[in-house]
Amino acid sequence: MTDRKPYRHRFPISIIQYAVWLYHRFPLSYRDVQELLQERGIEVSHDTLREWNIKFSPLIAEELRHREPRWGSRWHMDEVCTTVGGVRHWLWRAVDEHGVVLDVLLQRHRDTEAARTFLARLLGEFHVPETICTDKLASYGAAIRKLPALQEVHHQQVISTARCNNLVEQSHRPTRQQERSQLGFRKLKRTQEFLNLHARMTNLHRHTRTTVPAHIRRNNQNQAFQTWSTVAAGVA
Repeated sequence: MTDRKPYRHRFPISIIQYAVWLYHRFPLSYRDVQELLQERGIEVSHDTLREWNIKFSPLIAEELRHREPRWGSRWHMDEVCTTVGGVRHWLWRAVDEHGVVLDVLLQRHRDTEAARTFLARLLGEFHVPETICTDKLASYGAAIRKLPALQEVHHQQVISTARCNNLVEQSHRPTRQQERSQLGFRKLKRTQEFLNLHARMTNLHRHTRTTVPAHIRRNNQNQAFQTWSTVAAGVA
């Protein structure tokens, strides 16, 4: 079997979705996934794995996002510096009180306008929270004052060294692991797509594992993977 035929004619959807799931669920490179599949008798190149991720990741992330419930009423927000293609960017992240990722966004700046953009993006997807927890970065307070919907929200500023915002700070760790496994991020659009699906997949396993009864967790996971299969089959 050669690589001359299109991959969608050679591999069943179950293998494609499994490969994409491995790449986004664990800190693995394309070559790591390639070796895991080879151990199961599946010969696929790392270039083909990259093509699968480019084609399927945005569609699956969007579908899973629409099937998530509206989460908690307390937002924890933080930003970390990362490099994409040799250019410094800021990765803005928001999680709820359960540690579930609400959204991630890469931006070039760390100012008031960047904070306002991220908050407006969150308000477009979630209900207005009761409390927003941030570090001492002044841009958060200035951005909150500029958004009328957040005027009544309690803004709690915490000290990073006191670990009061530990939920969101710990949420950065899987991203750092993925960044190391990929030897750094290279393209802005692909990195944003990767982080979107990575957050959705992390939520699927973390939230159902820690806060949902077992029988509901099984139903949610079955529904999520049925959705995954449906979306993958529709675009293959």
